[in-house]
Amino acid sequence: MNRRTFAATTTMAAAGAYGLASVAGAAPAEPFKLNYAPGFRHFVNSAGKDPIDQIKFMHDNGFRGIEDNGMMKKNPALQSKIGAELARLNMTMGVFVTGFGMYSLMMTSNIVGDKNKGKGVAADPKAVRAALKKACEQAIETQKRVNAKWTTVVLGAYNPNLDEGYQFANVVDNLKYCSELFEPHGLVMVMEPLNYMNHPGVYLKTVPQAYSICKAVGSPSCKILNDLYHQQIEIGNLINNIDNAWDETAYIQVGDVPGRNEPTTGEINYKNVFKHLYDKGYKGIVGMEHGISQKGLEGEQRLIQAYREVDDFAV
Repeated sequence: MNRRTFAATTTMAAAGAYGLASVAGAAPAEPFKLNYAPGFRHFVNSAGKDPIDQIKFMHDNGFRGIEDNGMMKKNPALQSKIGAELARLNMTMGVFVTGFGMYSLMMTSNIVGDKNKGKGVAADPKAVRAALKKACEQAIETQKRVNAKWTTVVLGAYNPNLDEGYQFANVVDNLKYCSELFEPHGLVMVMEPLNYMNHPGVYLKTVPQAYSICKAVGSPSCKILNDLYHQQIEIGNLINNIDNAWDETAYIQVGDVPGRNEPTTGEINYKNVFKHLYDKGYKGIVGMEHGISQKGLEGEQRLIQAYREVDDFAV
């Protein structure tokens, strides 16, 4: 499917109003003010399933970045092809996930295993370091192919059987170890705090908590991924926390609340938030870590239109 071939239901009025390159033969749209980064799930109806066609479609519609949590699982040849296309279009690769385990006890407790699967009963720091080294080395290889700068990490599960102070110390030590592996390659771990509703039982839940960890680690390869969807649910106070954690924040992700869909579908005033980021001089990625409120081609058109609306702030 050609990325500019669309069904007759395309919303022509929206395309005209917001400069969408979403009709056959349309000129490419102007870039957004901020670097919003879709994922490969966002434009399957508009551009097909081929990642390269999707990247071209994103560029035609004003996006200058992408992100892909599952990049490490893709074939290395495809990774290299994606990296080459991004370079050709002068687009930025956003985060991919380095898998330390959503509910692993490695980072907090030096235990290899998942608390939800009954594995791992005794601390084994050597085994944990071996597992971390393997994951970090795989991330570095992926980074080279796609020319990435950031990789998402989650810190696993909170251990109710170990005092918080010891868990904090373990997290800091393990992140220092990973940072030593990443620093020579310029790869930055961005820790993602997760909310209690979607991810009950995780260790890292808030930006202030992540900030204290970054200060203790003290590495340019250990920073914060501030996902505003998670933080709105967990603690709110989004703009103040953006400001307070600014010097340790390397990456922003978004999704509206409730629903975790595109901006304009929930309670967050993303137009104000994005203007605030712009006024602070933010040049990084704004990752579109969310779903789409409507199905099919019309939903994808509405997604682009929503970003044009919230990007339409005074400068």
